[in-house]
Amino acid sequence: MNNPYNRQMIKKIPLILLCIISFNALADFQTLSTQQVQQAKKDGVAIIDIRRADEFQQYGVIPGAHKLTFFDKNGQYDTQKWLSSLKKVVPDQDTPFILVCAHANRTKTVGRFLSGKLGYQNVQELDGGIIGGWVDKGLATTKIPAGEGKSWYKFW
Repeated sequence: MNNPYNRQMIKKIPLILLCIISFNALADFQTLSTQQVQQAKKDGVAIIDIRRADEFQQYGVIPGAHKLTFFDKNGQYDTQKWLSSLKKVVPDQDTPFILVCAHANRTKTVGRFLSGKLGYQNVQELDGGIIGGWVDKGLATTKIPAGEGKSWYKFW
């Protein structure tokens, strides 16, 4: 063990362990495919749609999803009010739930906050959001019948 290389490696072990532990802490936030969300929905996992009312009107909502707007159109939010609403659907920090927004950008922000800062253990999001992960796949919303979803970039 007098080898200088070995001593350097031993000094790095705590740093490596810290990185592994930190990575695992972030693992509490998962991105799910459309198929995984469909199965979770069948299994009774709550879907929390964090978009605004104008967005619910435009694309509809995944049937059975809970509408809990997080950011207003100016990007403002009331964390305590939102968490109070969330607790009515997600009773504790171990209960799994799926966040949905338009493109999965806001869900990343909210999901990482819930898992990383508040200790929620089973935060998940729909990959691509309701537009790229649901409507584009031809799945129904409360506004769009199944098979009739078209992306804004598809002109045919």
